[in-house]
Amino acid sequence: MNKTKEFETLVLEAKELRKTILTMITGSHASHIASSYSIIEILVYLYEKVLKIDPHNPNKPDRDRFILSKGWGVAALYATLAQKGFFDKKLLETYCKDGSKLIGIATRNGIPGIEATTGSMGHGLPIGVGMALAAKLQELPYRVFVVVSDGECDEGSTWEAILQAGHHKLDNLTVIVDYNKWQSFGRVKEILDLEPFAKKWQAFKWSTAEINGHDLSELAGAFSTLPFEKGKPNVVIAHTIKGKGVSVLEDRNEWHYKTPTQAEIDIAWKELAE
Repeated sequence: MNKTKEFETLVLEAKELRKTILTMITGSHASHIASSYSIIEILVYLYEKVLKIDPHNPNKPDRDRFILSKGWGVAALYATLAQKGFFDKKLLETYCKDGSKLIGIATRNGIPGIEATTGSMGHGLPIGVGMALAAKLQELPYRVFVVVSDGECDEGSTWEAILQAGHHKLDNLTVIVDYNKWQSFGRVKEILDLEPFAKKWQAFKWSTAEINGHDLSELAGAFSTLPFEKGKPNVVIAHTIKGKGVSVLEDRNEWHYKTPTQAEIDIAWKELAE
């Protein structure tokens, strides 16, 4: 398959996943649809082209590890795991409903493919650093990938982990920052400005790439060259749009908390069908 056809297939998969997430979230009157939509292309590319994993043997010792540190975007991860065959898609119908294991924050509770419980901000990357360091110490071949939010980069625990990873030369660790410019109560720049963002990571001995997180060709370019530099952990600063893919959701922070109304759901279905 040539690159153009390959990317077209992935674009269609991303659109189908957005439809699945819309059904999951509106069916349970849940929230965080925009947080899920901003990372869809990242997850699609990782799970289709990068991660060395086996849905039929999800605990294989030498598997790559993926951690969704921004655990409130877990609807996107559940949908992706079901698409890859980690569990039956019918389980998605129980998302955020009483008695379901598919709760609204990533939780390691027997769901295949969920490597860590996250959602308390700043916890996912420290776990990922521990996993990557363990691989180095045991001379195991697996890699660790962690998606963090830009808001999590306000957390001291995140920067402690960044400092440790650089010190220990964890080039088997890749962080992808979902840099959608929003956090819980406002614009990232207004609450705690992260810039110059890439230079901060570089000062902590990381190798950096900065891309459009919705552009599959840019994602391919970044992930095809891992590690970026031998002896340095990798960070992909992915510029994204919260709610990407549906006009009434895009770049509006209220969707961190709300469930779409029926009118907004109708607009979403129309646009996702195009």
